Amino acid sequence: MQPTPPRDWIQHSLKIIDADFQRSADTHLIPLALEGYPSIDFYLKDESSHPTGSLKHRLARSLFLYSLVHGWLRPGAPVIEASSGSTAVSEAYFARLLGLEFIAVMPASTQKEKIDRIAFYGGQSRLIDDPTAIVEESRALAARTGGHFLDQFTFAERATDWRANNNIADSIFRQLARERHPIPAWIVSSPGTGGTLATLGRYVRYRQHPTAVLGADPERSVFFDAFVTGDRTLTSHNGSRIEGIGRPRVEASFLPEVLDAMVKVPDALSFGAMQWISERLGRKVGPSTGTNFIGVLAAAADMQARGQAGSVVFVLCDGGDRYAATAHDPAWLQAQGHDVPQARAAVEAAACHGEPLPGKAGQLAVR
Repeated sequence: MQPTPPRDWIQHSLKIIDADFQRSADTHLIPLALEGYPSIDFYLKDESSHPTGSLKHRLARSLFLYSLVHGWLRPGAPVIEASSGSTAVSEAYFARLLGLEFIAVMPASTQKEKIDRIAFYGGQSRLIDDPTAIVEESRALAARTGGHFLDQFTFAERATDWRANNNIADSIFRQLARERHPIPAWIVSSPGTGGTLATLGRYVRYRQHPTAVLGADPERSVFFDAFVTGDRTLTSHNGSRIEGIGRPRVEASFLPEVLDAMVKVPDALSFGAMQWISERLGRKVGPSTGTNFIGVLAAAADMQARGQAGSVVFVLCDGGDRYAATAHDPAWLQAQGHDVPQARAAVEAAACHGEPLPGKAGQLAVR
């Protein structure tokens, strides 16, 4: 059993994180017009404007607060996380604030840009070949070093206060208050841990909003199949090619009961949507934002078929600069075998002309 950290150290650490929060502004809600759906207003919740550049900044803050109040972090002991990159970048930021050593256990395929950002905040990266083994390796590393494994895949859904506390759902509804359709018909996000979707789903139920929550799952992930079948034992031997989202097993933080629908998104469409949104916004976004946008198009098509007007919000997870050598590199995309030009054309046809997405990409699996 690890010794209990000094109470005054915990209180001091909590004050440091709270002060950092007070220095940070809320993220933007950006309108996006889609000509194919004139009766629907679309908005991106731009999480790339956090200090560490991604949606995971919220999660990292919550995980550190949760670990502090439980007495799991101690001065002099390392903090360890299993991550594909973005969560680790944000956690390295908070570890540096508290003067703690940080070690990220990540797949060897993680992009150099993310590894460099972790190092920028003083963190270390331990790369392993098997992306499905990062959790087990992190747990073993914590045991060997006497450190604490933050375990985002278990604690993401419970570390964030879903009732208010300026979580992402509360922020979205406050920012929509003066818009034409202040209560969104849909909010769309993709599951990495499942924590963001859990927060969104719980919040809209707690606040008694009619909003539906949609999860957009990448091609190589088991979350969609678990939602459809109810089987939480599903596993896959393949890691997701959309970095930061999708998992080869059903993580503890994935709560399908609070979701209203999911879509399964082919990787080529995720990359095609990423390119289209990047061009429409005039700045690059990451591939997970593309995955979310395919979910948006599926929700919009469903609304239009029902003659329903309203608003749809989706999460812009991170910027595209950290994917310069992969998702935003045409040579890399071609080497992966993705027909991205065709996928991008399909996305444009859906967004600008209301045409259906190819295959099953536009089909909602509704609970």
